[in-house]
Amino acid sequence: MDKVSGKLTVFFEEPFWVGVFERVSEGKLSVCKVTFGAEPKDYEVYDFALKNYDRLRFSPVVATDVKETGRNPKRVQREVRKQIQNIGIGTKSQQALKLQQEQLKTERKTVSREQREAEKQRLFELKQVKRKEKHRGR
Repeated sequence: MDKVSGKLTVFFEEPFWVGVFERVSEGKLSVCKVTFGAEPKDYEVYDFALKNYDRLRFSPVVATDVKETGRNPKRVQREVRKQIQNIGIGTKSQQALKLQQEQLKTERKTVSREQREAEKQRLFELKQVKRKEKHRGR
């Protein structure tokens, strides 16, 4: 049976509060970045995760090393405190987010190019129809 783990990091990135959802499955990391705006309360973050997790658009997977975590509660508490003090996100997460950003950028480019071409074709056909209507009477 495979282990799946998730992690949410919330931090302040000028001028908004940002949350980064990290999901590790089968040694593959995928990330999703969410902008909260004003500083979210704990219950707001929890509520957001419960209601919107299935709608999050995660980045393409990136290979990563999976570390085995201990079950000692004091150690877990120290790690949580350390993560809270740590500012920013890991480089693997940044790579995954960058990959997702580039992917969405290329999708937007193709859609806008198709729309531009369709509009150009529509205007051309409209001009042709007007031109034929002018010469129809003579």
